[in-house]
Amino acid sequence: MRTHIRPPRLALLGVLLLALILPAPASALEKATLILQWLPQAQFAGFFAAKDLGFYEEEGVDLTLLSGGPDILASEYLESGKAQFATMFLATGIQRRENLPIVNIAQIVQRSALMLIAMKSSGITSFQDLEGRKVGLWANEFQTQARALFRQYGINATVVPQTSSLDLFLRGGVAACSGMWYNEYHTLTTYGLDQSDLQPLFFNDAGLNFPEDGIYCLEKTAEQRPDLCRGLVRATIRGWQYAFAHPEETLDIVMQRMRAAKVPASRVHQRWMLRRMEDIIMSDMDTTLGVLRKDDFESVAKALVDTGFLDEHVPYEDFYKGMAQ
Repeated sequence: MRTHIRPPRLALLGVLLLALILPAPASALEKATLILQWLPQAQFAGFFAAKDLGFYEEEGVDLTLLSGGPDILASEYLESGKAQFATMFLATGIQRRENLPIVNIAQIVQRSALMLIAMKSSGITSFQDLEGRKVGLWANEFQTQARALFRQYGINATVVPQTSSLDLFLRGGVAACSGMWYNEYHTLTTYGLDQSDLQPLFFNDAGLNFPEDGIYCLEKTAEQRPDLCRGLVRATIRGWQYAFAHPEETLDIVMQRMRAAKVPASRVHQRWMLRRMEDIIMSDMDTTLGVLRKDDFESVAKALVDTGFLDEHVPYEDFYKGMAQ
């Protein structure tokens, strides 16, 4: 005797098949907020690409991106619950861990872009030439590398507080200023200076590689919502890979974000920034994108203790909860 599937059963089978084929509805997405540590720019191109192209949604994450700024501490957003995730420099994350149980779940930038910039005409060609000179340094953890370097080489330089403006350097008020390779260094060339006029001094070349942008969350978030963390990290890494493979399309996304936030936007400058982000994110192909190496952590943590920013630091195993592998 032949067995027939009744129509209701056929209908149920069809519904089940559709559920497997169709993407999850928006209501099934897990909501989360991530705050970036600065205003919209190509420094965060991978996040913007992942958001606008739907990569987070494909990982089951309904992500809201917030922008930071000079008066916003990303760690405070984690502490208050306004955001579940935040980007921070590694040095910042290690310092904040002293009073807030945060963990690094993905290290995006693998090579430090922080540098000192001097004029070629000053005669400065190396860090040792800063002996007895005035050096502009940004506040807080931005000073860590410079102070560690001064200590390492026995350099006695006069530290002058530096704001976001480069005017003091341009007027000759300091012999060298702080800058990021992807930002201030190129900005100086838009002021009429040629790269041949500038003497870049990279901390990385002095053995002080302090990886910068990483993704952080509270320890309890990593423990209680690991799938959310992994999905967010996977989508972000995919966003960066897409950004580097499709730079002009990504720049369209970045420029749109900047205009919406009323941030002055130069496509030429943002293109430079995106290229430099590729250099510092993809600098070590032996390291999986998103992984924080133990030796990098130990180097930064030791410098923070040696320069007096910390009394002691948390162990690597407690600080890094990698979600990129």
